Amino acid sequence: MKTVKQLLDTKSAQIFSVPADTSVLNALSVMMEKNISALLIMEAGQLLGIFTERDYARKIILQGRSSADTELREVMTANLLTITPEDSLEHCMKIMTDDHIRHLPVIANAQVAGMVSIGDVVKFIIEDQKQTISQLEGYINS
Repeated sequence: MKTVKQLLDTKSAQIFSVPADTSVLNALSVMMEKNISALLIMEAGQLLGIFTERDYARKIILQGRSSADTELREVMTANLLTITPEDSLEHCMKIMTDDHIRHLPVIANAQVAGMVSIGDVVKFIIEDQKQTISQLEGYINS
């Protein structure tokens, strides 16, 4: 099975993060500008949490909070599940499915090395399967 490292090698190495005192409104602006649906919350290189569109819907909108007046530290998901570059994509899919999450931060040497989304995993697996099919067709036809 393919690994998280192999997937990360196909993605941009850029990690998007903001500090915990960022307002929800500013975080949403960053997410819109970068076209992402999750943002890591970090301070001094330490991963504190994650803020996702789901957090916004459940912890801001449905609770009638103000996006401008609420800091991320109040609504971020702090108890994060993380993965390592050596983990298999099968392991990632199991975590995402079992825990109903769509983003997993990747930790290597106690540092954030990237983030994997369910979309990244599905896309990578589909491309890998296409390549395997193409190789098998080439083998059959030769």
